[in-house]
Amino acid sequence: MIPAQGYVDQKVGVLGLGRSGLATARALNAGGARPLVWDDGADARDAAEADGFEVLDLSKTVNLEDMVSLIVSPGIPHLYPKPHPAVAAAWAAGVPVDNDIGLFFRSFATQDWESFDQMPKVIAVTGSNGKSTTSALIHHILTEVKKPTQLAGNIGRGVLDIEPAIEGEVVVLELSSYQIDLARALTPDVAVFTNLTPDHLDRHAGLGGYFAAKRRLFAEGGPDRAIIGVDEPEGAYLANQTNGGNGDDRVIRISSGQKLSGPGWSVFARKGYLSEWRKGRQVASIDLRAIAGLPGAHNHQNACAAYAACRTVGLAPRVIEQAFHSFAGLPHRSQLVAERGGVRFVNDSKATNVDSAAKALQAFKRIRWICGGLEKEGGLDALLPHTDDVLKAYVIGREARNFALKLGGVAHQVCDTMEAAVTAAAQDAKAGDTVLLAPAAASFDQYDSFERRGDDFMRCVKALDD
Repeated sequence: MIPAQGYVDQKVGVLGLGRSGLATARALNAGGARPLVWDDGADARDAAEADGFEVLDLSKTVNLEDMVSLIVSPGIPHLYPKPHPAVAAAWAAGVPVDNDIGLFFRSFATQDWESFDQMPKVIAVTGSNGKSTTSALIHHILTEVKKPTQLAGNIGRGVLDIEPAIEGEVVVLELSSYQIDLARALTPDVAVFTNLTPDHLDRHAGLGGYFAAKRRLFAEGGPDRAIIGVDEPEGAYLANQTNGGNGDDRVIRISSGQKLSGPGWSVFARKGYLSEWRKGRQVASIDLRAIAGLPGAHNHQNACAAYAACRTVGLAPRVIEQAFHSFAGLPHRSQLVAERGGVRFVNDSKATNVDSAAKALQAFKRIRWICGGLEKEGGLDALLPHTDDVLKAYVIGREARNFALKLGGVAHQVCDTMEAAVTAAAQDAKAGDTVLLAPAAASFDQYDSFERRGDDFMRCVKALDD
C-alpha cells in the first residue's frame, strides 16, 4: 500500500467504496488522515463500517465541514451527464474534488528516494482500445528482463494498493478517461496514447469532451516522453501539440498501417513488421507475424506502443522482441481458447464497441462471428465494411433480432443465447475457420461484465468436447 501523503489528522471524504475507493480509504488511514466514506449502496456502506471506517452521507453539505478534500471513485459522474449530489455538495462547500490517481501522484515519491541512484518511473497508458493489452505487454517485457515493475490502475490492482516503489522500479498504469479527467496531479514519466474512437460519450458530453479528458495526461502531466498513436486526427493533433519542433525525440509517434517519416522518433507496423526510425534512419525491425499473443493489426499497434515505452526506459530492441514471443495475451482479448479439428475458437469479449470489433474481424480469415448484446450509440454501419471475411454471424442477446437486422448482407442466424451460438457455429465450421466472439456491444443485457460473457463462451466451447 502507498500511504496517502499530506493529510495527517485531516478529514478526507471518500465517495464510492468499490476496489479503488476502499484502497483510497486504507491509504488515507495509513497516511494518518481521517477518512469519511460513503457509497450509495447499503451493502458497501455496511462492509466499510465493519472494516472500521466512519460512514457519513457526503451529499449533505453540513457533513463536509472541515473536510479538506473529496476523493471520488472513477465510476461516479462528477460533471456529465450530471454531477453526483456529493460532488455538487463539495462544490458548494468549497471542498476540492480529486480522485485516487491524483492522490497517487502526490504520494508516490517518498523520502527513501533520496538514497536511490536510479529513480522509479511511471508509465501511464490511455486510449480507447488496446490500453489494457499495451499496459500488460509493457509489464510483461519488464518482468522478462528482471526489471522491478508493478501493474495497476484500470487493470490489476488499484493505484494506491501497490507497494511503495523500490530503486529503479517501473510502475505501469492503465488509465481510463474517467480516471484522468478528475485527477489534480498527473506526472507520469512516460505517457502513452494508443488511439481514439467514440466511447463513454454520455460521461464526457460528446467526443470532444472524451478526447479532452485523454489529452489531460499530456497537457497537465508534462511527461518526459510522450508516445502517441497518430492513426486518427486527434492523435495527430496531440502529437503536433506536444512536439517542440523537428527532431524533438521527446515525442514518439506510433502507427499501425502507415509508414511514418520525418526527422523525429517513430515506431510503426506495416505488413506485419514493426520498424523503429530515428533521425531519418531505421534502427530496428521486428517480424510480428509469428507472435501468437499479438494477432492482427490492432495488436501490432499495441506492440508498437509497448516497444516504444520500453525503449524509453533503456531496453534494447532484441530484448523486447524476445519478450514479445512469450506474451500470451490477455483474457477476453483475441484469446485463443481452443482448436478442434482445425477450427480455432477465439474469445474477444472485450470487443464491446464497433471499432474494437472491426479490428478483431480484420485479424482473422474465414470467420464464424458470434456478436450481439446491448448495442452502443452510433449503430453498426461503421462495422459493415470489415465483414468481408465473415462467413456467417450468430447473433446473441435479448435484442438479437433487432441487432441482426442491422448486419446488412451478412449471412446470419439469430441464436439468442451463447450456448446456441457456439453450438451452431461449431456445427457449421470447417477446418481453417475461426469461431470468433467479438460482440460489438456491451454485455449488460445478459451478463454483468464482458469477463462473464467471455467465460460463458469458453464454458460453451469446452462443453463441445463433453
